Amino acid sequence: MIEIGDVDAQSIIGNIPVVGILIALVGAVFLSLGAQFQHRGVEVVEERHGSGNKAGLSVGQLLRLLARPSWVIGTVLLGLAILFQLTSLGFAPLIVVQPIGAVALVITAIVNARVTKTKIEGPVLRAIALCVGGIALFVTVATFVAEEQVIGETQLVIVLSILGGVILMLALTFAFARKRAGALFYIVAAGVLYGFVATLAKVVINRVGNLMAGIVGGEFEWLTIACVVALLIAAALGAYFVQTAYSLGSPDLVIAGLTVVDPLLAVAIGIAVLGEAAHAPLWVIPVWALAASVAVYGVYQLAKHHPQTHR
Repeated sequence: MIEIGDVDAQSIIGNIPVVGILIALVGAVFLSLGAQFQHRGVEVVEERHGSGNKAGLSVGQLLRLLARPSWVIGTVLLGLAILFQLTSLGFAPLIVVQPIGAVALVITAIVNARVTKTKIEGPVLRAIALCVGGIALFVTVATFVAEEQVIGETQLVIVLSILGGVILMLALTFAFARKRAGALFYIVAAGVLYGFVATLAKVVINRVGNLMAGIVGGEFEWLTIACVVALLIAAALGAYFVQTAYSLGSPDLVIAGLTVVDPLLAVAIGIAVLGEAAHAPLWVIPVWALAASVAVYGVYQLAKHHPQTHR
């Protein structure tokens, strides 16, 4: 019987990366379409009922979203995207499938340009290429070097502690600076929270799967339940920040931020805490650093040049 805290133990979960990548690609399509529909619903509510101060959606505006068919359809599609993403986590390590969402950026940019009759100029195309290229390089390398390990109690405590600190920091920033915050603040906040959602989902899938397979001992302990509760809280807060980001920026800007910030956070935890790159060669680290830098720079350029971004 392998000890629960043994991070070097090979997990029975997440050892079919090709299947995980294919499922994640389907989820990326739903993510893109869902973002477009949700953005349209938020845009209408903001135009008709917004105060113009861009300080975050009010409770009344959130309730009015429920009456917008486009927003409801988008929510259903995003729900499917989450379902496919969670399913992919059962077949491949977190650092392999989480960045696949970058595909949604390409789809969203094309669809949004058609819907709004906005021409995609050269700087925007280059920004999208940088985002997707950086993520593609990262995933390609991760596919060959990542190994999923059995996740122990220590890792669960570390992830929950970091999430608690992040939520506190975001809450303070929102309380004191929300009137000055632009689209990028809400996008980064949502991306960070969704990164934790993916990480916690992976933790729960790993723990439950290995428990059922008899690889780890013990009961379905309280830490796993705490992870599920924390996952739901992070998802709810992230959803609010996303809706506010839609009211301040274009859907492809929002998707660009989410598909870079989200995986960067999840991958960092997957490497540093979950041990998914414990046996990766040293040359991988600078390659990953380069890939991440390129993707982040692409998001910055997209925010700078996109014609629909509120200034």
